[in-house]
Amino acid sequence: MIAHVKGVIAEKFNNSVIVDVNGVGYEVTLTALDYNAVKLGDEIKFYTYHSIRENAEELYGFSSLAAKKLFELLISVQGIGPKAAIAILSLAAPEEVRNAIANADAAFVSKASGVGKKSAERVIVDLRDKVGIPSHYGSTSVISAAEPAPDEALDALIALGFPLKEATAALEKVDPSLPLEERIKLALKK
Repeated sequence: MIAHVKGVIAEKFNNSVIVDVNGVGYEVTLTALDYNAVKLGDEIKFYTYHSIRENAEELYGFSSLAAKKLFELLISVQGIGPKAAIAILSLAAPEEVRNAIANADAAFVSKASGVGKKSAERVIVDLRDKVGIPSHYGSTSVISAAEPAPDEALDALIALGFPLKEATAALEKVDPSLPLEERIKLALKK
């Protein structure tokens, strides 16, 4: 299994990039936000999901571990495959998508290409209790110009083995302006 890819962006096309890793090119499909954030020649690291099907092998890449875990939750829903999950994650930053699911905002989820009303409702029913509590209430807007930076503390807790829901809950009452190490220590004490 390929867990991550670190290298240089050699080519960009159709929401995919080719990452040159010491002379070997890996084609990685990205969310719209990650695709728009990278430029040719950038040195990057993507956490990857290696999808193996009967007639294809594909790599899906994410700039944060939290985004990858949310992708894995999305594809666990019946009727949501990797392409639909990427479309959902392309709507906004991963935290905004997670928040929309936690708020049961099926209208937001159904805006994704290839995701209908019934599929969006199934995502909400299956994942609402798995994504943690909402970080804010109200409807979510599709792709904002300024994407919030990935939460490194959330990624660190997930890397330590916390499920997305528990990692989110642990960080809920920790001041986000504290240094990264302090946020992680306080979250681990909860």
